[in-house]
Amino acid sequence: MTMTRLALSGLRHRTGAFVATFLSAALGAAILMTFASMIDTAGGAEVDAASSESLITMASVAGGWCLLIVVVAVSSTMTLSVRQREIEMGVLRNAGATPGQLRRMVAGESVAVALVAAAVAVPIALLLGRVLLGLLQDTGQVAESVGYVFGSAALGMGFGVTAAGSLFGALLAARRACSAPPRSAVSSRAVSSSRRHRLRRPGPGRVVAALFFLAAGVGCGVVTATVMKGKGIDAMQTAGQASIWFAVGLALLAPWLLRLVAAVLPVRLLFGVAGDLAATNVRRQATQMSGAVMPVILFVGITTATVYMQAIDDEAAAGLVRLDFERNIQTLNYVVVGMIALFVAIMLVNTLLAATSYRRGEFARQRLAGATPGQVLAMVVAESLLLIVTGVVSGTVASLVTVLPFGIARVDDPLPALSASPYLMIVGVAVVLTFAAALGATRRAVAGRAVDAVRA
Repeated sequence: MTMTRLALSGLRHRTGAFVATFLSAALGAAILMTFASMIDTAGGAEVDAASSESLITMASVAGGWCLLIVVVAVSSTMTLSVRQREIEMGVLRNAGATPGQLRRMVAGESVAVALVAAAVAVPIALLLGRVLLGLLQDTGQVAESVGYVFGSAALGMGFGVTAAGSLFGALLAARRACSAPPRSAVSSRAVSSSRRHRLRRPGPGRVVAALFFLAAGVGCGVVTATVMKGKGIDAMQTAGQASIWFAVGLALLAPWLLRLVAAVLPVRLLFGVAGDLAATNVRRQATQMSGAVMPVILFVGITTATVYMQAIDDEAAAGLVRLDFERNIQTLNYVVVGMIALFVAIMLVNTLLAATSYRRGEFARQRLAGATPGQVLAMVVAESLLLIVTGVVSGTVASLVTVLPFGIARVDDPLPALSASPYLMIVGVAVVLTFAAALGATRRAVAGRAVDAVRA
């Protein structure tokens, strides 16, 4: 009971620290409940067999893809939130709290935030679900007489998955935060922060999970190019999954990918001292900064793959009359890419704002050591460049796991002549969102006196 009260007290006094997690969980829950409500609708009264099939397909395929992305996103955001409280946990360890008590405190906080976020997401999901059903009815995939139902499937998926994802991410981060001996968990903010960032390395479980997702993505791509070759639009069933699995795998490897890009990209030549400091920060804090790379990889990879997969299919079907089930899949693709793109874009901004705002004390110490606000901004620009290059290159590779096999399966050409405009637009959006969020948060972080920020 003591740790439960402490957890609830922490939520009251540190609401700002939980904003990023709350927004991620709320939007994720809204998306999950939107698609899950199609299951509730399919089970409604007087729903014909064809409409039921379309609704179940939408819920299972699109909802399944979103489920994986939402779990990764919510877990990642909660992990970032917990890691930012290592000093606080060190103080509690020195005060006599056991690792088990701290884990229970973190679990209580994460579940509370997730449940409140899911509750807030219910009216959003109700609105989006009606819009989605209307879209299916407008395209003739669902009968006009079918009424919208929001029930147990939607609520169970929204509350259950959001709470589970938040709890998993929080406990994973808390386990590492509580592993240090009590006396070494707390030191001066400057020294301890640098030492933690230098010594922390991603665990082996992350590598195993990444390899699993990468193998799953490659497997789907191989099946698309071989088994599904010549089977028309049905090849989308495996091709679409390939980039999602592969993008998640690369996202889990983001700390290593960041270090690789920091070693290769000449930011020192481009930005001077600020670039050197940025490269050093990325090497030391790769695990922390990887949280901002994940949404870039997912956004570029999944959006690019879906857009070009649809373009290839349109080229293959040019001059032909679309069958009903083909229009179903086409609608499904556009709905999925729109929902995922929106969610991941908001997650990107949300994560960058949270991660950059937390570094207010770090920026202040740099200013006290002689750096100007302009030099701090230049350092963040260099860091953002490393983040965006890592995310765009990785996301592009992930998209090819879908585009190349689907090109072989659909038009017998791995690289058909397609316009580069959609890809450039997708990359442009990712670049704008990354730099705008990072620089906006940095400007606010360096506002005011550095001494006040250090004391805060």
